[in-house]
Amino acid sequence: MKHKFGLLPKVLLAIALGIVFGLFVPEWFTRIALTFNNIFGNFLNFVIPLLILGLVAPGIADLGSKAGRLLVITAALAYAFTLFSGFGTFFTSLGVLPRLLGGTEMSAPGETAATPLQPFFTVEMPPLMGVMTALILAFVLGLGMAYIHSDKLKGMMDDFKLIIERVISKVIIPLLPFYIFGIFLSMTQSGQVSGILGIFLKLIVIIFVMTVVLLLIQFSIAGLVARQNPLKMLRTMMTAYMTALGTQSSAATIPVTLAQTVKIGVRPEVAGFVVPLCATIHLSGSMMKIVACSLAVMMLSGLD
Repeated sequence: MKHKFGLLPKVLLAIALGIVFGLFVPEWFTRIALTFNNIFGNFLNFVIPLLILGLVAPGIADLGSKAGRLLVITAALAYAFTLFSGFGTFFTSLGVLPRLLGGTEMSAPGETAATPLQPFFTVEMPPLMGVMTALILAFVLGLGMAYIHSDKLKGMMDDFKLIIERVISKVIIPLLPFYIFGIFLSMTQSGQVSGILGIFLKLIVIIFVMTVVLLLIQFSIAGLVARQNPLKMLRTMMTAYMTALGTQSSAATIPVTLAQTVKIGVRPEVAGFVVPLCATIHLSGSMMKIVACSLAVMMLSGLD
């Protein structure tokens, strides 16, 4: 019996190999990886607005008259949890960081810094529109299709959705581990990994613990509403979380998040509406890292 090597093990393997290879591979190897990352990253930036348009608009149309109410509820929950994360991190950091970072000072950067490695060449792929433009256009088209019951436009958008889903499954998901490998390879060879871990190891642990607590709170609420085991739901979503950790991009993780969300029992039309939207407006994780890191830098720098 064959066992499928899932995306989560591939992401973890890519991170580990990137760190290990970065310790000894020559610069030309890293530049090849950077060239791939540049091309793939530009392709991601090009596809993400189309992905949002292709998934959100049909999803809203499928929801019909419920779409407007769901939009309001989703936005309210996203911003409420973002504020909850920010204030929670602020007060936690004020209580914990002074004791953890006491006696530690941020060292000034050296006068000379090594020139970062560059890709051999780049291929520009400017997106057709910005992410917010795509999101607003998707709302307009989706709500319009829902209220006028447009079969022709709905059929075109459904076909466009199938194309986007094929791009996700055949191009983006298979190549994501190589992209993550290149990120950590470059970080390791430039010394960023050891530098970051050396200075902010304690901070990383605190952010990780706060992230786990926040996820448990959010998934407990979701599990209570959906009448599902929150730990089982969270375990299913770990693939998306590790992909986000590797890429450092919620938008780039949309395809993985969408697939895992459907696996935990969310209806595809709801997932297609909520996931791309929340990748743009639900910023609990970003708020947590920004607040904690800002306060840490201020304390290490001796600022009030």
